[in-house]
Amino acid sequence: MIGIDDRLSPADLMPRIEKLWRLSGAKIERLQRDYDDSAGSPVFTVMGKYTTRGWTEWTQGFQFGSAILHFDATGDRDALKLGRARTVAVMAPHVTHMGVHDHGFNNISTYGNLLRLMNEGKTERDEWERNFYELALKCSGAVQARRWTPIRDGGGYIYSFNGPHSLFADTIRSLRAVAMAYRLGHVLMAENDQPVSLLERFVQHARSTATYSVYYGKGRDAYDVRGRAAHESIFNVNDGNYRCPNSQQGFSPFTTWTRGLAWVMCGFAEELEWLETVADVDLDPFGGRVDVERFMLEAARASCDFYIAHTPSDGVCYWDTGAPGLAAMGDYLSRPADPLNAYEPVDSSAAVIAAQGLLRLGHYLTGKGSAAEGRRYFQAGLTVLNALFDEPYLSTDEGHHGLLLHSVYHRPNGWDYVPPGRKVPCGESSMWGDYHAREAALLVQRLARDEPYLTFFGAAGADVG
Repeated sequence: MIGIDDRLSPADLMPRIEKLWRLSGAKIERLQRDYDDSAGSPVFTVMGKYTTRGWTEWTQGFQFGSAILHFDATGDRDALKLGRARTVAVMAPHVTHMGVHDHGFNNISTYGNLLRLMNEGKTERDEWERNFYELALKCSGAVQARRWTPIRDGGGYIYSFNGPHSLFADTIRSLRAVAMAYRLGHVLMAENDQPVSLLERFVQHARSTATYSVYYGKGRDAYDVRGRAAHESIFNVNDGNYRCPNSQQGFSPFTTWTRGLAWVMCGFAEELEWLETVADVDLDPFGGRVDVERFMLEAARASCDFYIAHTPSDGVCYWDTGAPGLAAMGDYLSRPADPLNAYEPVDSSAAVIAAQGLLRLGHYLTGKGSAAEGRRYFQAGLTVLNALFDEPYLSTDEGHHGLLLHSVYHRPNGWDYVPPGRKVPCGESSMWGDYHAREAALLVQRLARDEPYLTFFGAAGADVG
């Protein structure tokens, strides 16, 4: 389990974060110069060069969002110019992409970050530009909410690109697109001009994810361990009944793919932060604040506890907690992860997403008066980042496009590059890993400098202290 370092502070991480930003700028420029956009969005690196992999276009927002975050952290106006120009030039299809659940990944990372910067006074105020960003976010949230499957318990979920039968754990973090559209005052209009509440869709999707994607050790099946997550939940669309867990990118439906777990950790933690900005009366029709916060907090706590207990001592996870090769590695949880081992790859991208979930849950609980519990999660998050923001995970090779090394995309499909002489993927990066490394670094930097706390909904003019 993670050996939580209780002595770390955000300020202690600043030398590593400053090094990360020095590397970040050059890597953004190099990728922009070297990458052929006509090939599709960059997804992950092969021998240090970003390449694409046709599945869905879910990573382009991370590419240009990284430049926007880099400006936020460093004041580099060239990075802002790049992020702003490429958002305007190429991101519009993502706003109305009817075939994916990934709106919160692509559009909050670009339009959302740009609007947030304007509202924070970090970029010049322009009402037409503001309206442009707001309209994009409203449309994105409505399109995401339209991908709806009702289920037997009276709720429903935003279905994945696999189709109406499929609920992905990932979408709880992408759900912030619906949250932003609601915060901006938008309403989804359906047949016969019937308005559909985006807040209702938000709550119902979050409830379905908490109910079916997260386990609580209550005997749901033979593999019910508190806090583990199922990547995919399958429903019968004819009658709305839940059928079974599944996994697209994990080892099996009954093991825990750690990036899916990380999306749950981060998603529920930041959605709890967002709920602080929603009036009690607005939540009353959907169970009320007490009930909504209860199930979201239960999911956040359980998933974060599972991560802490089932991750090596330095906080860097392997790609699936039930991956078969782990059995050959002895007591691997009692020592730091080994990205160069011969049995199973680590996934630094899962770790950096999980770290942000731990930090946010810790911050939230501390603000709610649970200081000791909050500190445990917060210090766990710092412990993870302390490992990731240094070699062998921080990419110091100027010729390598990636920022965070040892990321894994799709181990079952064999999509990840295995270097000569190695038996498992290692040494490569992903767009989501690089983006979330920057986002986590910006969050900790703001805490270290006593600057405004970083939230996705800061773009809507509301924030938490």
